[in-house]
Amino acid sequence: MSQALDGLLDPALASVLAQVLPVAVFLLAITVTAEVAQLAGVFDVAAHALARRARHRVLLLWLTFAALAVACTIVLSLDTTAVLLTPVGLAIARQTGVAPLPFALTTLWIANTGSLLLPVSNLTNLLAVHRFEDLGAGHGDYVRTAAAPAVTAIVLTLVLIAVLQRRALRGTYAVEPPADPHDRVLLVLGSVVCVVIGPLFAVGVEPAVVALGSAAVLLAVLAWRAPGLLREVRPPWLMAGGFVLVAGLLRLAQGEGLLDWLAPAVGSGTRTLDLLHLSAASAVAANLVNNLPAYLLVEPAAADDVRRLVATLVGVNAGALVTPWASLATLLWLQRCRSAGLRVPLLRLAAWGAVCATLCVSAATLAIR
Repeated sequence: MSQALDGLLDPALASVLAQVLPVAVFLLAITVTAEVAQLAGVFDVAAHALARRARHRVLLLWLTFAALAVACTIVLSLDTTAVLLTPVGLAIARQTGVAPLPFALTTLWIANTGSLLLPVSNLTNLLAVHRFEDLGAGHGDYVRTAAAPAVTAIVLTLVLIAVLQRRALRGTYAVEPPADPHDRVLLVLGSVVCVVIGPLFAVGVEPAVVALGSAAVLLAVLAWRAPGLLREVRPPWLMAGGFVLVAGLLRLAQGEGLLDWLAPAVGSGTRTLDLLHLSAASAVAANLVNNLPAYLLVEPAAADDVRRLVATLVGVNAGALVTPWASLATLLWLQRCRSAGLRVPLLRLAAWGAVCATLCVSAATLAIR
């Protein structure tokens, strides 16, 4: 793609588009995939099946739901977890009579701290893959370097939620909620697609290609089985366009040297203290301006080493938990919670988020090898 664009556009602009456009295409296609899967009932049936297997224990119910949130975040991205899994978790809590906050908090925090393992888990990761390639590192190198930090962040997040919500997670529940009725063919095919794309992402097939293929298949099945639901599928055109615009402007500003003053703020080197400095600065930037522009701002100072790139991702992903605008997933989560009638005080959420971000960013950075 880069060579084709070079022949048509200014080389600097072509380089920007070669990095940004595949990410925008992935964003559109994976959102369509997730929305059709939700309309097919994939998330609803999966969550309710887990609830029926939790042996009426609230803690086991939460753990099984958390496992679903982790899998959804890793394979379908953090925004999918925030948008589509939050209502499912709140519905299960309401139907079983258990406290909804542990389920809501799990979708929010796991959406961010659980989005490190695969490039497709977060748009920031997809942007970083381009820099990995510049360093001669492939998809496997990304996964190997990010694996330990990713697992560390997920485990610490779940432990912290279990501690903060320990009273709500005690006891049992009596009701086994039934899933809503769904078209069986659409449900089965939607489930198969969601299961298949995970391994394809994991082995390094081009994310935009996989997402486009899954979206095309699911749209075709939806048009066949329930054409009236096609109008419910809303690709995030505005979000994708805004992403391309902001990313393009920041890249061009970097190319002109307008952001060189940021380098001292994030430091240099690959010693443990250097990586902690970098991940902490990235986390602060994410909470100030949002994680996507924060990554783009910090990346030039981290693009000389794979470990520094992963430390940056740890900061902008796992650290984006304090301010509501730190990640789009948080804004989407807040909207879903309010729609369901659950209101969480923002100051308390920020205080909890600061604790989680500090623990996860520090521990995950220490796990980088």
